[in-house]
Amino acid sequence: MEKIANLHIKKLPEGIYLATSEDIPGLIAQGRTITETLEIARDVAKKLLEAKTERHQQARLTATKKSFEYPLILNT
Repeated sequence: MEKIANLHIKKLPEGIYLATSEDIPGLIAQGRTITETLEIARDVAKKLLEAKTERHQQARLTATKKSFEYPLILNT
């Protein structure tokens, strides 16, 4: 089952993007572009959730709904 973790993405003065998540404590990812930051955040989230599973802990993530908003990032 797919679940949703909300990310907070901020552009830093150095020009890189930083992603964090209140839904997945410990998730911190940075990249040169939003797309790169999202890819890294997905990998970090997967590893953090796998570690929780190994410790028999559950993450409190929201199940996906039949319909939801998702921003499409375009490089124009």
